[in-house]
Amino acid sequence: MEHDAHGYWLQEAGGAEPVAPATGDLDADVVVLGGGYTGMWTAWQLLERAPDARVVVLEADVCGHGPSGRNGGFCETLWSNLPSLRERFGDERALAACEASSDSVRAIGAWCEAEGVDAWFRRSGFVMASTTEAQDAVVDGILEAAAGVGALGSRVIALDGAAVRARCDSPRFRRGLLVPDDATLQPARLALGLRRRLIDRGVAVHEHSRVRGLRVAGPTAVVVETASARVRAKAAVVALNAATRGVRPLRSRLSVTSSHIVLTEPVPELLEAIGWTDGESVTDARTFLHYFRTTPDGRVAFGWGGGRLAYGARLRGRIEVDPHVAGVTHRHLVDYFPALAGARITHAWGGPIDVAPSHLPQVGTLDDGPVHYAFGFTGNGVGPSHLAGQVLAALALGEGDRSLALVDPAPFRVPPEPLAWAGGNIVRSALLRAERLQAEGRRPDPLTRAVCAAPRALGIHVGR
Repeated sequence: MEHDAHGYWLQEAGGAEPVAPATGDLDADVVVLGGGYTGMWTAWQLLERAPDARVVVLEADVCGHGPSGRNGGFCETLWSNLPSLRERFGDERALAACEASSDSVRAIGAWCEAEGVDAWFRRSGFVMASTTEAQDAVVDGILEAAAGVGALGSRVIALDGAAVRARCDSPRFRRGLLVPDDATLQPARLALGLRRRLIDRGVAVHEHSRVRGLRVAGPTAVVVETASARVRAKAAVVALNAATRGVRPLRSRLSVTSSHIVLTEPVPELLEAIGWTDGESVTDARTFLHYFRTTPDGRVAFGWGGGRLAYGARLRGRIEVDPHVAGVTHRHLVDYFPALAGARITHAWGGPIDVAPSHLPQVGTLDDGPVHYAFGFTGNGVGPSHLAGQVLAALALGEGDRSLALVDPAPFRVPPEPLAWAGGNIVRSALLRAERLQAEGRRPDPLTRAVCAAPRALGIHVGR
């Protein structure tokens, strides 16, 4: 088994040779900090809106080699977040955000076709399956929210147990829902394809260019510094995923946890036997959810969002490579699909997740100048990052429509360190214990239930 920080997708896609770091004094209309999906889609949308715009992208490593190149490849909409969106923004804004997210998934597929990027894009839908009585309530909440905005039966479809197992037959599945608009893709192929097209269009992409300073120099002026360059621009876009935790004005608005994936050898006969042949992406409805999908050659990628928390912005390597969590993830895979007990695991990897207290993506502008940001995708950024890129590009050009629900005027905050890390670990342990007991058909004890409920009492959502 290959267990490293980058994983199978980047290896399969072939990686990329880094372009030169930024040097000297540079001028731009917009400087983008971060070369993941959000930063690159922002750069692309800037050129779509203003073809003559001077755009500089600064990436600390190589574009697409962070979380954008090693996630599960779930190109999701926001329909499964509908209950939280309705609660926070009301029906009209929640529905608009979800419809816009569906448009983004379609746009990603159309972009791949138009640009000749073979990212394995497949719009086969997303299934959320409950495996316990507690998870039934999560599924029911999404279905009720969809009914409340007139989307049940079209954007969100209820599935009974037989219908779920007809799509992917696990003995654990009880019932669930289907979101037909969702897709899967090969995340590294998309990221590297987008990187190449930006370079070809003349965007000044600079890699191995870690930002050391960002300063507002006026109402329409920012200065960004790296070890070897200074960029002056009219606006900046901060698109740093989990590294946003290191940006002082934003560090209290998110926490960082981790997710890990194991990948099997090709098992097409098993997929045929369990009826999982249409390529649906699947999750359960746990807080620390399991998520799984197939590949064109019949592999199963099985992930778990129950990895360790980071202290502040310090990832310390375990966020990416954690043999213990990878081992637990493998055991969970076999629990869901016993026939895979003998299948060889060829790859394992992990990565950070930027978690906003609302459990919703956050897009906005800092109070003291033209610095726009997006973060908090909570492991569901492949599709919504395209939508965020559209919003950020509009904001950076002074054309922004702030009515979309992702532009949150009053974000929640997390406690400072060490309280966030210590409290987060206590809550994580309680949630894992509760989910284990529920899986065994037992009711969690009162103390465990109280600890699990504590974040919600503080306005923090730890699940969809």
